Amino acid sequence: MAMLSFNANEVEPSTGFDPIPVGPYPAIIIESEMKQTKDGGGEYLQLTFEIVGDKFAGRRMWARMNLKNKSETAVKIAKAELSAICRAVGIMTPTDSAQLHNIPLMIEVAMENGRDGELRNKIKKYSEIAGPAPSAPVIAQTASAKPPWKK
Repeated sequence: MAMLSFNANEVEPSTGFDPIPVGPYPAIIIESEMKQTKDGGGEYLQLTFEIVGDKFAGRRMWARMNLKNKSETAVKIAKAELSAICRAVGIMTPTDSAQLHNIPLMIEVAMENGRDGELRNKIKKYSEIAGPAPSAPVIAQTASAKPPWKK
């Protein structure tokens, strides 16, 4: 059990996050991890994007790419999406997903209905940032011996 010294009367409660408006946003990848699919039959690369710049700075979005899957179509889609990200950040042959971190790119945000019927954001496109890139927070990088997609 953790001991807390906290008084909820002194802090406004969180009201959750509404989806951000559809459109392009500058972002960086701040985390990446290879995870096993629910059925255990494959693996996906999960990337965490953080919006940078002024509007909606700090908001996070996630992309999952099925790089190892029974479905050849799922793998083909995942590789095409990863290719778009690599081109957007200018790293064409990464050996570790950490190499994609902290490089500004544009993400095109769309809306979709979740399984629960709630509207959610989804990244539908990745591209280079035209002109000067917004400043991104400096985050220490630690590259593992193996890229997450080769575990």
